[in-house]
Amino acid sequence: MMSLRDQRLGIGAAVMAAVFITSLVMGCTPSDGGAVRAEGVNATGARVVNVGVSTVTSSAFTDYVRIVGEVEAQYDVTLSAEETGTIVRFLRPKGAWVGEGQTIAKIDDAVLRSSLDEARATADLAREEFERRRRLWEEDQVGSEIAYLQSKAAAQAADARFRTLQTRLARTEIRAPVAGVFDEKFVEIGEMVSPGMRVARVVSTRRVKISGGVPERFSLDVTPGDSARVSFDVLPGRVLVGIIRFVGTTVDPDNRTIPIEIVLDNPEGHVKPGMLANVQVERARFDSVIVVPQEVLYRTEDGYQVFVAGERDGVPVAQARAVKVGPAYANRVVIDSGLTDGDLLIVRGHGLVDDGTFVEVVASEGTR
Repeated sequence: MMSLRDQRLGIGAAVMAAVFITSLVMGCTPSDGGAVRAEGVNATGARVVNVGVSTVTSSAFTDYVRIVGEVEAQYDVTLSAEETGTIVRFLRPKGAWVGEGQTIAKIDDAVLRSSLDEARATADLAREEFERRRRLWEEDQVGSEIAYLQSKAAAQAADARFRTLQTRLARTEIRAPVAGVFDEKFVEIGEMVSPGMRVARVVSTRRVKISGGVPERFSLDVTPGDSARVSFDVLPGRVLVGIIRFVGTTVDPDNRTIPIEIVLDNPEGHVKPGMLANVQVERARFDSVIVVPQEVLYRTEDGYQVFVAGERDGVPVAQARAVKVGPAYANRVVIDSGLTDGDLLIVRGHGLVDDGTFVEVVASEGTR
């Protein structure tokens, strides 16, 4: 008879054997994702991997050049004083929308108005004197030609001075050259300004431009007039379409890119200057190509390979296929050669198989 100690050792060995067999049958969780991951054994005791497949079919594919750009306002204008004087008032509050040509600030014009009145009177007198001398000289041949010419020059000079003062008086009104938001003011009422001194800033963002750089290898793929898809990390879910307005003619030697500008309508003002934009410029469009998920590709010494479900002597096995890859976008890769329509591409469990591994197809994800 067996002792109590021997019985316990026998029970422990049986439990360990059961755990070992269970691990062989059920397998372990792989790192390639998906619900289909279990392994097992067939009637001959060979390892069998459960896999999920997708039937390969041709489809359309669009390749994009992806860059990061920075948003700039279409117009960002700093308004400066053109006359000397004191700021007497602002006609629009900071942050208000101003139309093109609308007055934002006013400089004291009392002295200029007095000078303009004087110049107007002088110009009227000079014009009247010239008109009289003209009639005497041209109609009655009275007086001298030199006196006639002097009066003509005096009238022209007086009129020019009058028009100059008119222009200077108009410049005491600081106007917005473009429609936009009165975004910043640099002086306050009562401050003295002089020509060239900053007074206000107007920013127009109803349309914005995005500046970026395209790698030089894609220089022939980007032309003015092309469309571009634009998204922003700070505005999730929004994909806008802009137009490429400018493509540079030289390569930046620092980063080997060609500058481009994209114009984007922004009627709601959600896109702000200074934001970073994710730009996708269409590079090429393919009507009928085979496209596979990037995660099913494996790098080899000779390039890349994928695994498909096939048969060997009537038994389902995994087969390695060497493939040549093309453009890639959004984790999808074009396969130029190595796969054909109808192949069963292993998309689940592919990390558990090698060429010749016995498989059982337990899930199908439709066509790709």
